[in-house]
Amino acid sequence: MKKILLMLALVAGVTGAMAQQAEGGLYHGLTKKLTFERMIPPHGLEVTYDKTVHIIFPAAIRYVDLGSQNLMAGKADGAENVLRIKAAVRDFRAETNISVITDNGSFYTFNVKYADEPLLLNIEMADFIHDGSEVNRPNNALDIYLKELGSESPKLVHLIMRSIHKENRRDVKHIGSKSFGIQYLVRGLYSHDGLLYLHTQLRNSSNVPFDVDFITFKIVDRKVAKRTAIQERIMLPVRAYSYATRVAGNQNERTVFAFEKFTIPDDKQLVVELHEKSGGRHQRFIIRNDDIVRARVIDELKVR
Repeated sequence: MKKILLMLALVAGVTGAMAQQAEGGLYHGLTKKLTFERMIPPHGLEVTYDKTVHIIFPAAIRYVDLGSQNLMAGKADGAENVLRIKAAVRDFRAETNISVITDNGSFYTFNVKYADEPLLLNIEMADFIHDGSEVNRPNNALDIYLKELGSESPKLVHLIMRSIHKENRRDVKHIGSKSFGIQYLVRGLYSHDGLLYLHTQLRNSSNVPFDVDFITFKIVDRKVAKRTAIQERIMLPVRAYSYATRVAGNQNERTVFAFEKFTIPDDKQLVVELHEKSGGRHQRFIIRNDDIVRARVIDELKVR
């Protein structure tokens, strides 16, 4: 009798396990089923062994995951937003996938299969660029948060910077430099949550184009005694909107920089230096802590 009961229990257990697998019910406890509205539809991608597929994204690539060892991929040399992909194994049969996250917080996913002659070898994802409105958001428009932006969504940061640039207010009128027909000035300082925004303008009043070599932002001592090592702290912007590398003659360009929020001790100052490529028309101005703490709160702007 015991043997019969044991057999029945085993059969019941196997049957229950099979039924559970058939129903996909392998979760314990209260579980909510994912619906298709939560799914990000993948794009179909074909790769081959003897040719390379290139995908051009609208922003720098931050993360890439390959579904299997049948694929190999990497950023194109010298280009942060171009991904090159090819098959690592000839004629692999099993379909696999690729996932990509870009600097603007967008997520892309592709189902990948092998083809002797891929239909598309060079793919541009620029059709995913949108205007930031809720009614024009593509399937990949997720609010993925990146470490250097803290609690800010990359898309919100982009919208704020674009709004500052578009509104083009000049709230700050005392910070800047002018020499050799070049004027470099601050139009506004703004803050929102954990970020500080700096709106600058570079004006070229000469007939000779101004080519930007590099810009440095560093906090230094206001008074440095002779024979004393100067202590500098470099401040790197986490984002730059409408960054221009050349200003034509009698033209001007504006850029919005975003920094992790900071303050400056009373005995120090922020020095901004702009260097001309193959030229000597360098510009330099100073921002003090009083200017930083008076930064305009971004909530007053219309983010559009």
